Formats: sequence, C-alpha cells, structure tokens
Amino acid sequence: MSGPGSTPSGGPVSVSIRPVARADLPVLFEIQLDPEGNRLAGVVPRDRAAFEAALERAMSDPAFTARAVFADGVLVGSMARFPRDGRDFVGYWIAREHWGRGIATRAVALLLAEVPTRPLYARVARHNAASLRVLEKCGFAVAEYRWLPASERELACEVAVLVLK
Repeated sequence: MSGPGSTPSGGPVSVSIRPVARADLPVLFEIQLDPEGNRLAGVVPRDRAAFEAALERAMSDPAFTARAVFADGVLVGSMARFPRDGRDFVGYWIAREHWGRGIATRAVALLLAEVPTRPLYARVARHNAASLRVLEKCGFAVAEYRWLPASERELACEVAVLVLK
C-alpha cells in the first residue's frame, strides 16, 4: 500500500502502512515524546510502560486497527481505528521531521480504504490546523467543537469532533 506525496525537495515519497509490530514500539515510543507534537495533539506523553501497554492492547484487540506508517520505507509514525465512547475513532501520529510532506493525508487515506466502518470519528485540538486539514482532505467534516477538560492523558483545550459518513 503506497502512494505519492512529496519530499522536502519536491520529489515523490512512497507512503505505506502495515500492522504495528512489537519491534516498532521503541521508535514509536520516542516519536510520541515530542513536545511540539504533544502540544498540537493536546495530550500528555505516556511513559514507556503505559505506552507499551496501550500499543500491546491495540495490537491484540480486534476492536482496534493499529498501523505503523512508513515513508520511503522508514517508520515515521502510527495510526489506529479505536473505540471511544461507543463510536469508532481514528487517530494518527507522525514524527515531526516528516510533517508537511503529505504523509499523514496519504496514510489516513490508506487506513480508510482498509477499514470500511462508517461513520468514523476523529477528535483534534482546534489549534491543530494541519491535522484538521489532513482529516478534511480525507472526507471528514467538523460536526462540533467542544471544550475538553484536562485528564491524566489529555490537556484542557477546545477540540473539533469530525465525522466521516
């Protein structure tokens, strides 16, 4: 599964996804520690034990579709379909050094082609304009904005709830 995007120099980038493997966990753990990524996502990074437990669950629970994201064969992030509040959501995380290359948009499109479940939802911090654009390019539409109070995992912020019908 791959598709075109662009590299910083304007050349094509191949994007692919595959099921997350245990060998991916160390790289994915480091990616989710990025302070700017956490600020934009409105989350608190997980410690190693919590991170590994969350991904182990995602890899073994059929309610989850956990995928590793690759750009030109390099592991650059992860994405998933997961249950939350009785609905199926999608989320993704791309390493900051790969932002702005079209990778997230192409990876989300690949996941949507693989997961026929509709409607699908996404929740994005309102200040994360790039992530909102990715989801809108993939057919999601903002259904509402709401205030999300702080929790152990999430920062207090206004979020957009998007839906793909």
